[in-house]
Amino acid sequence: MSEEAADQLFLGRQPILDREQRLFAYELLFRNGKRNAAEVTDGVEATATVIANAFAELGVEAALGNCRGFINVDEQFLFSDMLELLPRQSVVLEILETVPPTPAVVERCKALKAAGFTLALDDVIQLSPEFAELLALVDVVKVDIQPLSRIELMQLAIKLKPLGKQLLAEKVDSREQMEQCLKLGFSLFQGYYFAKPTIIAGRKLDHSQMSLMKLMGLLLSDADTGELEDALKPEPGLTINLLRMTNSVGSGSSETITSLRHAITVLGRRQLQRWLQLLVFASGKQAGSSNPLLLLAATRGRLMELLAGEKRPGDNNFADQAFMTGIMSLIPALVSLPIEEIIAPLGLADSMRDALCDGSGSLGALLRLAEASEGGDLENLASLLDELPGLGPKALNRAQTQALQWANSIAQSQS
Repeated sequence: MSEEAADQLFLGRQPILDREQRLFAYELLFRNGKRNAAEVTDGVEATATVIANAFAELGVEAALGNCRGFINVDEQFLFSDMLELLPRQSVVLEILETVPPTPAVVERCKALKAAGFTLALDDVIQLSPEFAELLALVDVVKVDIQPLSRIELMQLAIKLKPLGKQLLAEKVDSREQMEQCLKLGFSLFQGYYFAKPTIIAGRKLDHSQMSLMKLMGLLLSDADTGELEDALKPEPGLTINLLRMTNSVGSGSSETITSLRHAITVLGRRQLQRWLQLLVFASGKQAGSSNPLLLLAATRGRLMELLAGEKRPGDNNFADQAFMTGIMSLIPALVSLPIEEIIAPLGLADSMRDALCDGSGSLGALLRLAEASEGGDLENLASLLDELPGLGPKALNRAQTQALQWANSIAQSQS
């Protein structure tokens, strides 16, 4: 495969949660972002190239942390030796609904099971007799709940339950659907609902969270140290946290901090901004859980920062604004407030305000690119890259994987 063809491959992931809405796994979304269909003619080669890049060159295995990655497998790739590239302990092979349950397919799945792979059957909406053998081999059954009525879903769950498989409800878009699937015995869940604010206790920003974002706004507007100190003084808990961080090994400082002004000076403005951004996640995180929305925000912010660095090398201010734009774009979902109300008191730069409110400007284009890559929106990816000269598919793929790794490390350190 040519380098140009390989450049046209994209990677995304969607969280899979357990019954307590804790992060259980990710579905890894491998995408072909080619603009010309003639550039990639071999689907197996294309998928294999993405997997090789993800698990070897780019290290998505590290980005998964303790979670597994569900990977779509079509009929052609099912029989490819390239499956040997995948680490058995880290993946679940998701047999697509387009794969016919032929004797050869069944035998191949038996061999993969014997080799230590975990199998899932995708997009199940009914139990056809011809799928009985294949169904017996898989460990996870993914039920597409969208085309099913409540009665049809209940009937299907009743038939599946005696088989002893893990039942995964996919395309869950509402609380009502989630609650019904819980009652029917589903143990895993996937869908856009889990990025909606309704699963997170709807609440306004508490005082510390608002103070954090006010401080970030002051930093971005290059406020003097006295203004930063004044903003910190009414927040004793935040001040103690800052002093601890400044004295920590992670800050690279061995000095004894004697004042807020001293702490700000020692830590440095850019590092202070980083800590504040991470504290936004810590302040909104539910104890003992990995909130998928917060992980998405961390990933989006880091992705936009990396892409900003590719677009304008050496422009740290643009990269910082991109990071904060990415994070703040998901805060409305976290706290159930409109973005205009959240940013009103922050004194943000016009470029950030425009990006967050209407998606305009370079930061807005980066935000829309990040959103499209998360959702695997291939139709818009190429046109969005055209809006951002200096960025290409290969840079996007690399930055996305690095962002996943970074966000995963944040989640692990918080837990």
